[in-house]
Amino acid sequence: AASHVGGLVPAQRTAGPPSAACFWQPADFLDPAQVRALVEAVLARHGRLDAVIHCVGRSARAAAHTTPPEAFRELWEINFLTAVHCAAAVRPALATSRGSLVLIGSLASKMAGWHLGAYPASKFALAAYAQQLRLELAPQGIHVLLVCPGPIRREDAGQRYAAQAAGLPPAAAQPGGGVRLRGVDPQRLARQILAACQRRQPELVVPGSARLLFALAQLSPRLGDWIMTRMIRSS
Repeated sequence: AASHVGGLVPAQRTAGPPSAACFWQPADFLDPAQVRALVEAVLARHGRLDAVIHCVGRSARAAAHTTPPEAFRELWEINFLTAVHCAAAVRPALATSRGSLVLIGSLASKMAGWHLGAYPASKFALAAYAQQLRLELAPQGIHVLLVCPGPIRREDAGQRYAAQAAGLPPAAAQPGGGVRLRGVDPQRLARQILAACQRRQPELVVPGSARLLFALAQLSPRLGDWIMTRMIRSS
């Protein structure tokens, strides 16, 4: 499936087998009409919407200075504009339930690295949008959570970007573009997101230690660049 195709799976609200309260309906998140139709289908089936997790996105491997404008536009649409369509469609229902809107960003939402092409620019936009939504939607009772995880642990890590990374340093094909980070356990991350929604916290950064690097980079960009350089894999 295309990386901008997603769906909504509402949480179980009634007793009985989980399969009786869950369903899957695909939609192209670059098409606002399909996103609205998806939300309407959920409301028609379950009557309310308590949480939405926007996890539509795609990464890339390339040098930023050689990435064409068309590639920046494509990732901006997939990683950012789909979130705008999603937020617009779900806002009324989440205001009624005082629910949560979760936007899945990246560590690259806070600090750019090497060999990631247009990816960090698209995720920085998502982080700014999440902050704006937090300020604007809080009076409506809507909780907005930005999740910034490191590379997710998966079986094809180090292989899925091999073709895109051709001609770049070998580390470019690795998770995170070669930055030395332990893969994030997706099951543990899911539990952390649920807990963050219960606490209605504004951001979740995984690993949490990355927040110190972000703070230092804001105080001293030169220091932040030096630390990032030290963290890159040599091969």
